[in-house]
Amino acid sequence: MSTFEDNQTEGRPDGIPALFPERDAGRRITVMLAAFEGWNDAGEAASDALKFLGSQWDGEKISTIDADEFYDFQFTRPVIRRNSAGQRRIKWPTTRISRASVPGSDLDVILVHGVEPSYKWRAYTAELVGMAKELEVDCLVLVGALLADVPHTRPIPITVSSDDDLVRESLNVESSTYEGPIGIVGVLAEVGQLADIPTLSMWAAVPHYVGQSPSPKAQLALLNRLEELLHVSLDTQALAEEAEAWERGVDELSTEDPEVAAYVRQLEEAKDTADLPEASGESIAREFERYLKKRRKD
Repeated sequence: MSTFEDNQTEGRPDGIPALFPERDAGRRITVMLAAFEGWNDAGEAASDALKFLGSQWDGEKISTIDADEFYDFQFTRPVIRRNSAGQRRIKWPTTRISRASVPGSDLDVILVHGVEPSYKWRAYTAELVGMAKELEVDCLVLVGALLADVPHTRPIPITVSSDDDLVRESLNVESSTYEGPIGIVGVLAEVGQLADIPTLSMWAAVPHYVGQSPSPKAQLALLNRLEELLHVSLDTQALAEEAEAWERGVDELSTEDPEVAAYVRQLEEAKDTADLPEASGESIAREFERYLKKRRKD
């Protein structure tokens, strides 16, 4: 089991259900989770996290977004594969929208998994937000992963931010201070805000020197944070074992190159120094509470 790292202000976040304390009795909360392959998805950690949720919660496809209007097929090429019957079929880049009900909770999720489009980002995000309105989505959670100067031997940093005052106050998160180029996740965040849908963004920092896919440790860190935000419990044991094997493999590769090993030690020292104020009783208690929840479920 990997260690959960808050990276936010002190205090345990109450989770997305805290955003709706006055909802009608028996009314379920609907959360849209979105991730996009491409620029926003280092190591494919974000899109793999959504695939994991769709599999674990038996997500059922309810819609897609037409590919022809939004993709440059010379850049994002279709692929040809054999289906279960052995027939060759073309698989086009698209956006798949699925719906699932989380067992043992009052939560429904809309899973949006697609490839970052090439064209008409404003029309594309407007279509997604319009769909969110039709499905009566209560909250929009955008999941991404970026390459960063972090060591693979430490917990993967997860940053959660929002420009919505209610979200920041209820979940004890901050607004993002980033300025610069953005991907489709950033555009969708603003369009969701303009549509008055409580919106937050969650990013995993993937070690840049092992940024290729898959990145199970970053995927696991995202899922752990989603457990906290959604107040759900996920069966991540197999993924945790993959993450441990991945870390051991990177350890072996890094020790074979003295320059890489020295660079990793430098990153570790910088990370440990920065994290010293965070090694508080509060963070330890939060991790222990998550562990007990897993034990009770088992």
